[in-house]
Amino acid sequence: MANNIEVKDLLEAGVHFGHLTRKWNPNMAPYIYMERNGIHVINLYKTAAKLEEANEALKKIAASGRKILFVATKKQAKDIVAEKAGNVNMPYITERWPGGMLTNFVTIRKAVKKMAAIDKMKKDGTFDTLSKKEKLQVERLRAKLEKNLGSIADMTRLPGALFIVDTMREHIAVKEAQKLNIPIFAIVDTNSDPREVDYVIPANDDASKSIEKILSYVTTAVAEGLADRKSDKEVEGEDEAPKAKKAAKAEVETEVSEEEN
Repeated sequence: MANNIEVKDLLEAGVHFGHLTRKWNPNMAPYIYMERNGIHVINLYKTAAKLEEANEALKKIAASGRKILFVATKKQAKDIVAEKAGNVNMPYITERWPGGMLTNFVTIRKAVKKMAAIDKMKKDGTFDTLSKKEKLQVERLRAKLEKNLGSIADMTRLPGALFIVDTMREHIAVKEAQKLNIPIFAIVDTNSDPREVDYVIPANDDASKSIEKILSYVTTAVAEGLADRKSDKEVEGEDEAPKAKKAAKAEVETEVSEEEN
């Protein structure tokens, strides 16, 4: 991987700060290093190892051409996730999780199509024929759809994985992914249950610096996967070119032979 994970960098970003000891989830015990001043301290060596593992898996998913849906609706994570996921052209949910986003994906796609239909109305002039009141209603509907679903407009099928910041807050997303056997990657703090997640990244999910540091590593891995996919496609194209030329040559030779006969 291009950027090796340094424990020192994780430490400087405050990734090791967990929750108050009285709020802990006992299942997080393997990832806790110690307790200090009533707060659990996360073992950053385990964070680094788990992050490497998650990144390798995410890289493969990205290289396969499937989408990774990023989910984070908490205030300190929203903007970071929108920026980082957007940079690697991956869908994200940073407003309220739409119930049935995964389990009722067909309905969600209909809502996205409605948004596209409104855009088409504006382009072909149909929108201008509406009354002032109707225009206002359509504009409000478009704004609402954009806010909730804008970032997933290009997601035409179920994602290959979910990346979640704070599984307790995003418990509905977790349940829907589990129901459909979609792999879950998540930043898991000391108050959460790691058993709900396929790829656990034990880390502070409350501080923006911690979230940004983890997301930087994760999206770099995704970008590497996308680059691998692009280079593989280019190699395939190069391999196909001689075959196409050979086939065309054979076709011409056959035609010439038939004319001579």
